[in-house]
Amino acid sequence: MDDQARYAPKPTRFTVFQRTFLPLQIWRFAVINLKMIDIIRRGHRAMGHHD
Repeated sequence: MDDQARYAPKPTRFTVFQRTFLPLQIWRFAVINLKMIDIIRRGHRAMGHHD
């Protein structure tokens, strides 16, 4: 196996910044949770439940 196939690529400085910048992580966490809540609510509505 050659060296390129053995190692994962080194992340760019911007990628490292995105992974380590806490306010961005908090924002992304909030967004994905709101999306999940929306999907769950829609599922409950479809089953005849009322919020």
